Amino acid sequence: MITVIHEHQTLAVNAQIKDDDLWLTREDVEQKLGWTMKPEGLCQDEQCIPYPSDTEIGFLQNEHLNVSKFWNLIGKPILHDETRETWLLGAGHKERSEKLTSLEAPDFRLPDLDGEFHSLSDYRGKRIFLTTWSSW
Repeated sequence: MITVIHEHQTLAVNAQIKDDDLWLTREDVEQKLGWTMKPEGLCQDEQCIPYPSDTEIGFLQNEHLNVSKFWNLIGKPILHDETRETWLLGAGHKERSEKLTSLEAPDFRLPDLDGEFHSLSDYRGKRIFLTTWSSW
C-alpha cells in the first residue's frame, strides 16, 4: 500500500512505482483523485487535459496511468519520501495564487496556553492580532 496525500486527504492506494514514477489504476485516478478518463483526455469538472496516447512515452499502460507524468503535465508539484511509500500531489501555482489574492486566511483551530481550542472563524468580523513563534 502506498499513501497519497491529495487535497487535504490521506489516501491508501495499491500503486506501482516504476522508474521513480507513481502509477495508479484508472479506477483510483477517478474515484480517489477525481479525474475521469475520457476520449478527449483526463477531465475534472469542466476542465479536460488531453493526454498523450502513445504508450512508448510511458503515460498509459494497460489499466494504469502514470500520475507523476500527468501531474507534471498540468504544472503541479509531486513529491515523495525517500522510500517512495508516501507521495504528495500538490496544488498548482494558479490555485495557490487565487487563494492568496482573497487576503482571507483559511480557517484553522489551535490550542491556547491553557489547552483551550480556538478557531479563526470564532473571531470573524473582529480585528485580531495573530503571532506565531517557533524554536527552529
